[in-house]
Amino acid sequence: MPELPEVQTIVDDLNAGLLVGKRIKRASVFWPRTIHAMAPPAFCRKIKGKRISSIGRRGKFIVIGLENDCFLLIHLRMSGRLLLTAASRLRDKHEHVWLTFTDGRRLRFHDTRKFGRMYLVDDPEPMFRKLGPEPLDRRFTARKLAEGLRKHRRMLKPLLLDQSFVAGLGNIYVDEALWAARLHPCRISNSLDKREAIQLYRSIRLALRRGLKNLGTSLGTGEANFYSVARRRGRNKDELRVFRRNGRPCPRCRAKIERIVVGQRSTHICPECQKN
Repeated sequence: MPELPEVQTIVDDLNAGLLVGKRIKRASVFWPRTIHAMAPPAFCRKIKGKRISSIGRRGKFIVIGLENDCFLLIHLRMSGRLLLTAASRLRDKHEHVWLTFTDGRRLRFHDTRKFGRMYLVDDPEPMFRKLGPEPLDRRFTARKLAEGLRKHRRMLKPLLLDQSFVAGLGNIYVDEALWAARLHPCRISNSLDKREAIQLYRSIRLALRRGLKNLGTSLGTGEANFYSVARRRGRNKDELRVFRRNGRPCPRCRAKIERIVVGQRSTHICPECQKN
């Protein structure tokens, strides 16, 4: 599932594609369930003729602002991706929604597993209220993270994956941050002292900034793998310290990385650096 660095890379690509200011000539829906809580004909009618006013991100949502205070929210889930191409290109069987622009280009929602969703709403705030703070926002401080950890008695990894606690983190960057902070993913959140909370805060931001710098993490070559809108593979795989490196030496102490299951999620740790 694309996480904050991958979603932000897609947003940056869409902005680089100069979509802001472009008008949607028509929409086409080939898999109705991609559109959340709205019949496809109604979706197509409402979005037709709208001009894009902004493209941003909140958590793992791509947020496309449309004229007249309307918003298209896109959540890619497990395998969703966006492609910006000429409208003349033939449809792939996994393309479930098209947005065709008056300039002759087409934004295609491609999703092999069909879990991704589009939401056309007048006000996104009711959905965003459920999300926690943005981990790279300057208003998200080490003190606020420490306060949040103290309020919960949960294992660290499931808590950090909870989008209502902090928005945008997923399996890859939580594993990387916990390794950098030398914290075991099963550690109970309110047991961290001030020093450990500060280290976790710094490690979360470090892992995310590294991912952003490398344009996200692409782990394989399959259809469900991450690609940017510009069809680029993320380079961050080469800088992962523990994620999917089981059996390989820890970059810090040379112990073998182990794969365990925490909260039903595959998890990668160094058994020496991250003792519980």
